[in-house]
Amino acid sequence: MSTTPLPLDGIRVVEFSHMVMGPTCGLVLADLGAEVIKIEPPGEGDRTRMLTNSGTGFFPAFSRNKKSVQVDTNDPAELEALLRLIDTADVLVENFRPGGLEAKGLGYEALSARNPRLVYCSLKGFLSGPYEKRTALDEVVQMMSGLAYMTGPPGRPLRAGAPVNDMMGGAFGAIAVLGALRQREMTGRGQHVQSGLFENSAFLVSTHMLQQSISGQEPTPMPAGKRAWGVYDVFESADGVQIFIGVVTDRQWQIFTDRLVEPELLDPAWATNTLRAQGRDTLIPLVSRLVKKRSIAELEEMCEQAGLPFARITKPWDLFDDPHLNHAGGMLPLPLPNGGQTAVPGLPIQFGAERLPLRSAPPAPGQHTAEILDAFRTGLPDAAE
Repeated sequence: MSTTPLPLDGIRVVEFSHMVMGPTCGLVLADLGAEVIKIEPPGEGDRTRMLTNSGTGFFPAFSRNKKSVQVDTNDPAELEALLRLIDTADVLVENFRPGGLEAKGLGYEALSARNPRLVYCSLKGFLSGPYEKRTALDEVVQMMSGLAYMTGPPGRPLRAGAPVNDMMGGAFGAIAVLGALRQREMTGRGQHVQSGLFENSAFLVSTHMLQQSISGQEPTPMPAGKRAWGVYDVFESADGVQIFIGVVTDRQWQIFTDRLVEPELLDPAWATNTLRAQGRDTLIPLVSRLVKKRSIAELEEMCEQAGLPFARITKPWDLFDDPHLNHAGGMLPLPLPNGGQTAVPGLPIQFGAERLPLRSAPPAPGQHTAEILDAFRTGLPDAAE
């Protein structure tokens, strides 16, 4: 990255978070240049560090560019030092159960009374309303919103293969923080902003809602749905590799048929996108048979040269070697706690020609406690170590 200041240089964020949603919000702010101080309990720290199986990647994925401070909030002196730290903060991010931080004097009302400029961001399962006290998970809101219904085959609701609501909900929380910081420039005061998992999932299915409202017909789940385009499917190459190909305009169909050079596709029955969409039950098996005559290399070269949408079907770990992601800072080097080294995709944004850099690896538990908190302990009774 150049010597140009990052967008949030000079902004201090105190983060009380675990799992995915809160840490994602903090990550966005940290990558944008804010000083993000993650508050962890003494000992092993955030329990997210110890997750296994599908949670193994949570902590390293969302903790770069942050600092770790351990605080025993049950110790009055430690709590007072933490409050003094928060007095210097611009933003607080939290995603704990409703009332949890309030019970320790760390809720919005108490903290804003001490620091009126504080922007306090709560990442919750639900925004204000009848459900706001419920416990939510990404899986829960995908079921509630219809996202799981649209993702799985008919009668088999299926959650998306990534924590999409947690991550997007965290990103929307960061957007709310940026908006509140801009408003603070005009009003001089911070405010309480929130982002909700359920509302995020509802936002994701808004196109399906409007399709039903406009057409008067219920959209079918995506695996069995009627596509707006005739060719918009996964096919198999001659060498057994799966590839998605989309042909979404009549011009693209002309290009597709010109490149494949298969007379069967020149039938007037496939002349327009409407005809192709209506005849998918016949067209897709036909295209599948013809596409399978060619190798994956031939198909990719054909589509790239012709400007047709295409994608080889890959697994997430294949992305470590993706040439595009690895170009010009798209993949960030990431040291691991066990001494290993890996990489992770950076935020999907770019400033001019620049991507946002890795400034520091995920911190060890309490790595920055003395560096940051000691200054706020001055004059207090000795706090427990």
